[in-house]
Amino acid sequence: MVGELKIVECPRDAMQGWPRFIATTDKIRYLRSLRACGFHTLDCGSFVSPKAIPQMADSAEVLGELENTTQTKLLAIVANFKGAENACAFPNLQFLGFPFSVSPTFQLRNTNSSMAESLERVKQMQALCMLHQKELVVYLSMAFGNPYGDPYNEEEVHKWGRTMAAEGIKTISLADTVGVATPEQVNRITGLMISELPNLEIGVHLHSTSQNRIAKLEAALNAGCVRFDGALKGIGGCPMAGNELVGNMDTEWMIKYFEGNGLKTGIDFTRLKESLQIAGDIFA
Repeated sequence: MVGELKIVECPRDAMQGWPRFIATTDKIRYLRSLRACGFHTLDCGSFVSPKAIPQMADSAEVLGELENTTQTKLLAIVANFKGAENACAFPNLQFLGFPFSVSPTFQLRNTNSSMAESLERVKQMQALCMLHQKELVVYLSMAFGNPYGDPYNEEEVHKWGRTMAAEGIKTISLADTVGVATPEQVNRITGLMISELPNLEIGVHLHSTSQNRIAKLEAALNAGCVRFDGALKGIGGCPMAGNELVGNMDTEWMIKYFEGNGLKTGIDFTRLKESLQIAGDIFA
């Protein structure tokens, strides 16, 4: 593998289900510290209903305090066109992320829309992003299976990947939303998506335990993936899934694993240590 890996830190994913409201000032302090670490992208907020995700109700205020002082790009999650319009008002935001689930049940839970309605939202938001010089990142949620009994097969995942490519999407992240993926699945699905869609960036958003994280990470690496999502301390999981959550891939561990195997991440470990100290306070 050549070049530098793209590490996407997801404090939004860590924060959104946290049981105690995290003060806006603490969020700003934490995100500013993370921007200094050298991450490719920071998933820093969401423009969704505060009734659904009350922890993210202050995302507009937080984003308004994040100056463009580093190379790290900012991403916010949106669930509908109104949220996308609100997000596009922020010039310091480069990416909008939309969770498109291959599980109809989770799509309804997460965005209150059917898959057909969600595809229409993708089309509308893609046009809006192009108008505002932003990029829409599509997360294929439940890409490795679901806990609801919804029919699942890998070809369905590939089909939706091809559909998103046809709509002009440039980045797709395969999300192991509830941590059910096997390493074999990760390798097979990721590898085929990369080979089928060579003009797209295919990333992985893996949830894992300490027992299976090496196998999952290596499976994605061996498939040719260079974009990896994680969250410091391995905190996170979508509260809309309604099931026992499996945490995010622990970013600190992931970075040390990559660097220990000769892969460059561009992360400043001194700055990362400072962010970990703040995370220890926030997620005490």
